[in-house]
Amino acid sequence: MKELTATGTLLRLNLRRDRIKLPAWVIGLAFMAFYFSNAITLAYPSQEDLSAIVSFMQGPAGTIMTGPGYGLDDPSYSTVFAAVYGFYLLIGAAFMNVLLIVRHTRQEEETGRTEMTRSSVVGRHSPLAAAMLLALIANAALGILIAVAMSGTGYGASGVILFGASVASVGLVFAALTSIAVQAVEHARTATAIGSALIGAAVVIRGAGDVLEEQGSALSWFSPFAWAQQTRVFVDPRWWPLVLCLALAVLSVLVAYALESRRDVGAGFVAPRLGRNSATKRLSNPLALAMRLDRSNIIGWAVGLGIAGLLYGSLADSVQQSFTDLPENMVAVMGGDETQMLEGFLSIMVFFTSTLAACYAIVSVHRLSSEENSGRAEAILSTAVSRLTWVTSSLATALIGAFTLLVAAGFSMGLAVALVLGEARYVPELLVGHLAYLPAIAVIIALAGLGFALGPKYLNLAWFVAIYGIVMGYFGPLLDPPELFLQLSPFEHVARVPSDSLQAWPLVALALVALIVASGAVGLFRRRDMTTAA
Repeated sequence: MKELTATGTLLRLNLRRDRIKLPAWVIGLAFMAFYFSNAITLAYPSQEDLSAIVSFMQGPAGTIMTGPGYGLDDPSYSTVFAAVYGFYLLIGAAFMNVLLIVRHTRQEEETGRTEMTRSSVVGRHSPLAAAMLLALIANAALGILIAVAMSGTGYGASGVILFGASVASVGLVFAALTSIAVQAVEHARTATAIGSALIGAAVVIRGAGDVLEEQGSALSWFSPFAWAQQTRVFVDPRWWPLVLCLALAVLSVLVAYALESRRDVGAGFVAPRLGRNSATKRLSNPLALAMRLDRSNIIGWAVGLGIAGLLYGSLADSVQQSFTDLPENMVAVMGGDETQMLEGFLSIMVFFTSTLAACYAIVSVHRLSSEENSGRAEAILSTAVSRLTWVTSSLATALIGAFTLLVAAGFSMGLAVALVLGEARYVPELLVGHLAYLPAIAVIIALAGLGFALGPKYLNLAWFVAIYGIVMGYFGPLLDPPELFLQLSPFEHVARVPSDSLQAWPLVALALVALIVASGAVGLFRRRDMTTAA
């Protein structure tokens, strides 16, 4: 038991440090469950509306976007909620746990704080145990709050409890899987990328498996998301799929402990490659160095978005058959024109992949914080490189990376649609549709830079803006919020090509806003102190 000495003390420390961030995640997800479970009655006021939306969700596109859906032959508000919105709460819980585990394990080792902590009476496995206990508490609180938030909807007590338990179980699975990822690599950013890639892989596997066979095929069972959806909440309640979640979580934690026993503090189980003794003159440029450091991320995200573009584009022909008798609200989501439902679907897919590019951009800007905390930024700034050059190089790298991702997603989606429908015009249209989001992503990058300039702890403010924009983009037409709420999202100022015609002036305005905010960020950063390595 000496390996777990002081676990309780570290758990209290983690709770203290996460007293704002973690409650924000938990309460935010619970609020989403409360809001969507109540707003669905406004979005689909009649049984005919529910039946019409079900006809879309049972098609290939709807199945990939949400899940197999159960009890949709005679849809109710509870079954439609679980089929349409439940999947996104599962994804949110997964991301919360990936970030939580990386923050309290690998990031602590990277900054040297774990070594300092371990120099006292602290067991080898205590930091990881404290992080996993924190994840267990957070997921339990999330499951309970979701059940409480939905208790007034009339969905049934047993159903909301099972749904809350499903969300908590999926979160715990990804916390445990991330505990292995943080043993494998030395850097927190890479561990976060691995955790995010695991989520993406689970989403793709579930979508592909659910399309192959009605209500899920054997392939679906290789995804933790499918296990939660196979509980068939509100229809045919089954608790046993959650046993798979708990079993995988326990097994993953045991593997993580075994790996941790075989490595040094601060080191990864996979040894990094040694670099060359000397670098080319090209890397003496701060922008070239930033691009080199972010090269793997850009390539990985570009490949992923390229595959996603091919997948969504290949569905263009089959999804047209699903667009029959959709309710008015769903037509609004698809662009509001019943004669251009395919263009509406493609516009949503363009929006989806573009928002993923925005997520990459925020992750890329986060590198500024890790460079500062590790002390590498201080070493660079001790040379002839100014703060202005260092920060702008990193922001420019995020913008160039986002541009690369948009090109990869736009070209692959356009190519797939052109091959399926035999219309080559979709290649340039969808490429332009993706690139139109670049100014909005530039605003997100500038806001992330502004948060970093205020202090590394404010860097996550950009996530709130991005998530707000994603929620407004997806659910704004359904929920009909005040126009001001929509205008606060930078994504809402971009025309949804090919459904809408491209307009230049909003893009110019977004670019100017990004330039002004980025300039303010650089000015603020030049006036604050640097955080040195521990």
